[in-house]
Amino acid sequence: MSVDAPTQLAPGIHRLGNEYVNCYLLEEGNDLTLVDGGLPGFRPQLDAYLQSRGRSVKDIAAVILTHAHADHVGIVEHVREDTQAPVYVHAKDAEMARTGKTHRRDGSMLPYLRYPALYKLFLVAGRAGGARTPNVEVLTTFDAEQDLDVPGRPRIIPTPGHSPGHVAFHLPEHGVLIAGDALCTYNPLTGSEGPQLMPRAFAADSLQMQKSLEAIERIDATLTLFGHGEPWTESPQAAVDRARELGLT
Repeated sequence: MSVDAPTQLAPGIHRLGNEYVNCYLLEEGNDLTLVDGGLPGFRPQLDAYLQSRGRSVKDIAAVILTHAHADHVGIVEHVREDTQAPVYVHAKDAEMARTGKTHRRDGSMLPYLRYPALYKLFLVAGRAGGARTPNVEVLTTFDAEQDLDVPGRPRIIPTPGHSPGHVAFHLPEHGVLIAGDALCTYNPLTGSEGPQLMPRAFAADSLQMQKSLEAIERIDATLTLFGHGEPWTESPQAAVDRARELGLT
């Protein structure tokens, strides 16, 4: 598991967050893109990390969301207010980002109550302000596979299932895939590690989530990053193979 310390994973790719939730910065020249917003308590970490690199939040030119679950939008609205940077999200997740009202879940939380990881997640998220996530007031939406004209030039890869509008971001020039929650290497409810699908209790459509693995496995990348868990340095295909072998959790 990660420690609560930001780090540069590759040239122009930075990881922030805590042991349960990741978010990322893409760097291109003097401009930055924030990929997901983690939990509300991540803002001091972001400011301190930028300051340590001679930068400030004003250098963030865009925010892009893999999806609009609360643990991915925590600092987004305050960053948007401070920078006036556009916030990009898939059209099917826009209402969730604006209101905080989530979709129907495909599974119950009851089977996970026996896992200590569930209670650790609630504790860590609570300490990081997870119960007070600000809604995002202004959004720019997209609805198809395309390149975004933001620092890092990520390509949108639609991967619905975990949420109705979930996407991954491919950075071909960096050999990086940011998978969001289409996959994880740490299951936040069971505590199991290694490439796998996120638990059904967080999913909008588990069957669609499995189907979206086809979009992940075709990507050429040497580094895959997740919303939850450690980076993966084998191919996305290898990660998908392991996730399929394990099945739904």
